[in-house]
Amino acid sequence: MEISAPPPSANAASVRRPTRMLEGRPHPLGATWDGLGVNFALFSANATRVELCLFDLEGRKELERIDLPEYTDEVWHGYLSDARPGTVYGYRVHGPYDPENGHRFNPHKLLLDPYAKAHIGALRWSNALFGYKLGSSRGDLVLDRRDSAQAMPKCVVQDPAFTWGRSRPPHVPWEHTVLYELHVKGFTKRHPAVPPAHRGTFAGLGHPAVVDHLVGLGVTAVELLPVHAFVDDRLLLEKGLRNYWGYNSIGFFAPDPRYMAGQFINEFKEMVARLHDAGIEVILDVVYNHTAEGNEMGPTLSFKGIDNASYYRLMPDNARYYINDTGTGNTINVSHARVLQMITDSLRYWALEMGVDGFRFDLATILARESHGFDAGGRFLDACRQDPVLSALKLIAEPWDVGPGGYQVGAFPPGWAEWNDRYRDTLRSFWKGDEGQIAELGTRLTGSADLFNRRGRRPWSSVNFITAHDGFTLADLVSYNDKHNDANGEDNRDGHSENLSWNHGAEGPTDDPEILALRARQMRNMLASLIFSQGTPMLLAGDEMGRTQGGNNNAYCQDNEINWLEWADVGKAGHDLIAFVRRLLQVRRTHALLRRGRYLSGAQDEDLGVKDIAWLTPDGEEMSDAHWHDPNARALAMLLDGRAPATGVKRYGADATLLLIINAHHEVVPFVLPDVVGGREWRRLVDTAVPDEPEAEFDCGHAYRATGRSLALLELQRTDRRRVPRSPGE
Repeated sequence: MEISAPPPSANAASVRRPTRMLEGRPHPLGATWDGLGVNFALFSANATRVELCLFDLEGRKELERIDLPEYTDEVWHGYLSDARPGTVYGYRVHGPYDPENGHRFNPHKLLLDPYAKAHIGALRWSNALFGYKLGSSRGDLVLDRRDSAQAMPKCVVQDPAFTWGRSRPPHVPWEHTVLYELHVKGFTKRHPAVPPAHRGTFAGLGHPAVVDHLVGLGVTAVELLPVHAFVDDRLLLEKGLRNYWGYNSIGFFAPDPRYMAGQFINEFKEMVARLHDAGIEVILDVVYNHTAEGNEMGPTLSFKGIDNASYYRLMPDNARYYINDTGTGNTINVSHARVLQMITDSLRYWALEMGVDGFRFDLATILARESHGFDAGGRFLDACRQDPVLSALKLIAEPWDVGPGGYQVGAFPPGWAEWNDRYRDTLRSFWKGDEGQIAELGTRLTGSADLFNRRGRRPWSSVNFITAHDGFTLADLVSYNDKHNDANGEDNRDGHSENLSWNHGAEGPTDDPEILALRARQMRNMLASLIFSQGTPMLLAGDEMGRTQGGNNNAYCQDNEINWLEWADVGKAGHDLIAFVRRLLQVRRTHALLRRGRYLSGAQDEDLGVKDIAWLTPDGEEMSDAHWHDPNARALAMLLDGRAPATGVKRYGADATLLLIINAHHEVVPFVLPDVVGGREWRRLVDTAVPDEPEAEFDCGHAYRATGRSLALLELQRTDRRRVPRSPGE
């Protein structure tokens, strides 16, 4: 049912007064300070009128409403000469309230500018936030006339000026990249070296003590859980919970104020500069697939009231309802040119203005879905590939969603990396002792060529991980058989029930020394497997110190001790594990063979007389098909020949030859150390069963005793330490 825009209220009349509003320009979109005034530009294809609403500096009192005087190419625009950085504003957008035809305009609702660079204030849940009359027998079809301004955050005009000085992006090559997923608040909220006022903020993350930990660990990039402005769900707040992870965006250009120690967005830039100076890149987890406005019964906060029919995918046979490929109530309409522009403008803003080095795209399949389904040549992916700014960034896909054909691991185009859940599940299953995992393990350890080796994609395309924010921490993975999510208020129904976890004999905390020792070794096994695999490793913050969430595998709503890192409580076991991870990453940096830029083939190079990889049984023989398909096989060795060419050029490699021994049996398995051409003995670099023992050397042919459930990495010592020939006959 269509309802015409209501006449201005008495309150609206009271805030109208003469202004110096000029025509302005339709671009750039948003509020742009040019040194003399501010240009305001807002896209809406279906609005009939747009009012700019100005507020006091705290955003509490509405001072003035001014019509944007011009409408060009579906953009409403005007130039306000007396506006300045710090001006607080919002919009009221007029047009038909006709949900059955996809239109939900309601000028009683104050709306956030989609291009706002900063927000002030927090959303305070009120029935006035809804565009329809709550409780009506006609559902969302009856327009609500209450003013929502008092319950809304507001937008703030920004001056983009910032002096980067000598700070430059590190430009870490993909082959050298080690990702570290963290939450801005949870990582520093309990850090004793960070000043209390800075804990849980961008300033805290840029603190020297925090940066030193990252550098000392050996990671090259932090992947930040969402920092775009987001909303706490009403239902969660009523339960005393919060939307901790932040996957509920309402502004794609504005950093969320809760992560800022002050009022200026330059705090984010200062954090980036400090991380860059330490050689660490910044990757943002971004949520361009849905917004916090929910479905037809959700609130009207921004996009829904500006142009619902353009910003969202609506049901083709009934535009009152939303397509829900995200599982959150709505799906952003990336197929619309202006919506696609908003997303790419946002990405470029964060890269060029805020200094970030890349993005991890939540539910990225949605961004590549066209009307006919997933399309690796779809509009968004093509836009990223041809854009000179975006194509040079690190782009990481979470390659699935809940829509039809949503699982697309390996299907993204060249230039993209992807989270590889096949890697996660295989490594968990193997170290848990499940049958029939050997063949799958070999594929995952070597870059998952079955998924990514096409169209010139490289092994780094596989983002390997064993844990992430969504699920058990590493310590919980080896301590719990079952999830324990009671604190979430859903009677433990939420979260995945099948986690491929194993408690090793006791559920949760225990004092049993044998169980604790085995859990610690299993953590070392999985960390070593991850860091020594081909591809891009990703660590979950806190796993290096054995952080626990008490068995909660869906802690999205826990803004408390469940998620915060307890730095002061890291005991000897935690510090030992930190030292072990540092050692693993040092080995990875030192040995290029662990981070090759091309896939291993296992084929004999007849010209050079070498093959890059060989798989060995404990007896030192090459594995046969029977070995690969033996369901009870749980031990193998991977021989990486450092003489194999590192590139497509026919010349010998100059890397050290490595032997990775893996034993998931519960008993000791002797491995015959192979006699390799040019080698005299093997030096043990790492053994997860004896992490504190120094390096040791063993003769070729020696039977190396691999402890039950352990991993060891050895390096071949050459008989002739002279330079390796670079080409045949040299």
